[in-house]
Amino acid sequence: MAVSPEERFHQRRPRYSKEEFTQRGNALYESKIRLQVEPNHRNKIVAIDIETGEFEIGDDSLSAADRLFQRLPDAQPWCVRIGTGPVHRLGFHTPIEAQ
Repeated sequence: MAVSPEERFHQRRPRYSKEEFTQRGNALYESKIRLQVEPNHRNKIVAIDIETGEFEIGDDSLSAADRLFQRLPDAQPWCVRIGTGPVHRLGFHTPIEAQ
């Protein structure tokens, strides 16, 4: 599928706070998506558009989100590892030092 110059340089920006992304993404996964994807796609990644509830599955966050953007160029994606929860942390965290 060819990508137009406009789509190639389209800048996507989050329209929601980190907290809103988390709340919406987790609510959609638990209420509408989990039962559809867990039996056959465990440990893969699902990218969920938090505005529409549409989703795509991939082996990693980038491929799942790219597939979602192909269908919904203005998507607001939240990625979840199927069967185990969030893929990435939002915000700063301090690494735990080995003792």
